[in-house]
Amino acid sequence: MHWVDSIFSLFAGAFLANFVPHFVQGISGERFPTPFAKPPGRGLSSPLVNVLWGLVNLVLGFCFFHAGRVWGGDTVTLLIFLAGIAAISIPSSINFAKKQAR
Repeated sequence: MHWVDSIFSLFAGAFLANFVPHFVQGISGERFPTPFAKPPGRGLSSPLVNVLWGLVNLVLGFCFFHAGRVWGGDTVTLLIFLAGIAAISIPSSINFAKKQAR
């Protein structure tokens, strides 16, 4: 495994995990924060923007997944991929739980 594969694997996990909430909220017709909202990441974007942002994350995640050789890689590569998922999922869940509590 090359060190670049590790970085690609980490980003693959992060982008693919980020695809899910944006796409689901968007196709459900719900507004959800994106980097394009005002203020960025805190304001709410339209469902269409969320679907598009989700699809961008899906494409980038797939590209990183392929470039990082996650599927054909070794166990370490897969663990790094899973760490990328956790790295974005856990802080996001904490952030959105605080936001909903307000």
